[in-house]
Amino acid sequence: MEALTAGQFSLVYNAFSFGIATFAAATLFFWFGRSQVSHHYKTALTITGLVTFIALYHYWRIFDSWGQAYEVANGVVTATGVEFNRAYRYVDWLLTVPLLLIELILVMRLSQAETVSKSLKLGGAAALMILLGYPGEVSEGIDSTRLVFGALSMVPFLYIVFALYTSLGEAIERQHESVRGLIRLARNLTVVSWFFYPVVYFLPFVISMNGGTATAVIELGYTVADITAKAVFGLVIYAIAVRKSEAEGSKA
Repeated sequence: MEALTAGQFSLVYNAFSFGIATFAAATLFFWFGRSQVSHHYKTALTITGLVTFIALYHYWRIFDSWGQAYEVANGVVTATGVEFNRAYRYVDWLLTVPLLLIELILVMRLSQAETVSKSLKLGGAAALMILLGYPGEVSEGIDSTRLVFGALSMVPFLYIVFALYTSLGEAIERQHESVRGLIRLARNLTVVSWFFYPVVYFLPFVISMNGGTATAVIELGYTVADITAKAVFGLVIYAIAVRKSEAEGSKA
């Protein structure tokens, strides 16, 4: 296990705790917020809340695993011998990342054929991106395995970015004028927050870090990205659903 300072351990520990609280509050807000939108957008908000609920569960497991992997005594952090389980993040992403794209598509209320087509293509690419990144994440240290699989996972990632600004971009222009700006914001927030993941993934290659520093930076960086990509993004989806419901005059 990587050597951590007490400050690094506490920073990550508190970040995980903050993530749990954020996702719990977000889940309740989105699910109770279903009553504020028309029936056309309730499914989108249900999925929005499901994303944060899944994140809540996995962050609880991550938080518990972090506490089991290290022991702090007199300001000194020692490894307990229990491995910190990084797989929880990837199980979470495998479930939530495709759903994040699907909730954006659903809130746009496209035709059924277009909704199914875009959901399958973008959701499938998102799942492939996560699967390709996992072997590098769990490899021993910062090595060539991490670099190769990280590069491979960028291929579906760049496809998603391309699709968000081409085919989905065209669909955005067909949306009601009152929500186009918000939908563009949701799309841009997706791209910006998702770009943060490969930045964190590859950062140890760019900046020389010891094991403990690399671990703290990666875990903290992923946590910030998760909160932005799920909870903050969900608030934008909620705002779109409310505004579209009001514009269509069919508020439930």
